[in-house]
Amino acid sequence: MKYGMNLLLWTGEMNDDMIPVVESLKEMGYDGVELPLFAYDLDLLTKWGERLDSIGLERTIVTVRGEEDNPISSDPAVRALGVANTKEALDNAAAVGAQSLVGPYHSALGIFSGAGPTADEWKWGVDSMRQVAEHAGSVGVMLGVECLNRFETYLLNTHSDAARFVREVDHPNCRMMYDTFHSNIEEKNIAEAIRSCQDVLTHVHISENDRSTPGTGNVNWQENFDTLLEVGYDGWMVVEAFGLALPEIAAATKIWRRMYDSEEQLARDALAFMKQQVGARQ
Repeated sequence: MKYGMNLLLWTGEMNDDMIPVVESLKEMGYDGVELPLFAYDLDLLTKWGERLDSIGLERTIVTVRGEEDNPISSDPAVRALGVANTKEALDNAAAVGAQSLVGPYHSALGIFSGAGPTADEWKWGVDSMRQVAEHAGSVGVMLGVECLNRFETYLLNTHSDAARFVREVDHPNCRMMYDTFHSNIEEKNIAEAIRSCQDVLTHVHISENDRSTPGTGNVNWQENFDTLLEVGYDGWMVVEAFGLALPEIAAATKIWRRMYDSEEQLARDALAFMKQQVGARQ
């Protein structure tokens, strides 16, 4: 197993202030970090790849799509921009040396039609992702498509739907990720949700029901860890937690109150929790 920390707890973009943060995460024992990617800058990401190599941290990277570049839009030009922008995200991921690009880039975040996905929207999503997957293969980055709960997106809400989606994309560089936060909201059976996607699973987000320190809330951790180990998962487990450091992130994630002592405390306790849970089952 590899253990990572999503840097959105501290920042929405990489800058020099993050150097002591990533050094601290390395000292704690993390194997890697997950970088936010909302603005593309190949030179900056190349520099950060070199920095993280020198520190000894591997990396994954997370991005999103919005209304202006929605891959399931009825407007072909908007869909084409969505494909182009995710391809550019993959170029940035390759520049920083990321193993995978994860996130809800299958459709626009926070945009709703008032109904579930239509047959056309599903088809547009699959077609868009297949084009993206071809580029992912050419730059050597794995896609980890993320389903979100119904309050954030409407194309993919359950892990079985996300699994069906990537199977229809049918490309070796297109897989999916599992998230304990969204699963806690949407899934009726945690074990079956994990089993439903085990053949296409490439990444896991470890996130508490209130987005604070994993292990301190109401997520059914026993069932999650039991089943992940049962299906033989042995990839990235990345802590995804949010706080008040970034107003735009706090607004997007609906975080209004501080739920931990410090970012360092959360990261340290989360790593100990993950290692304890996995170790107890190995």
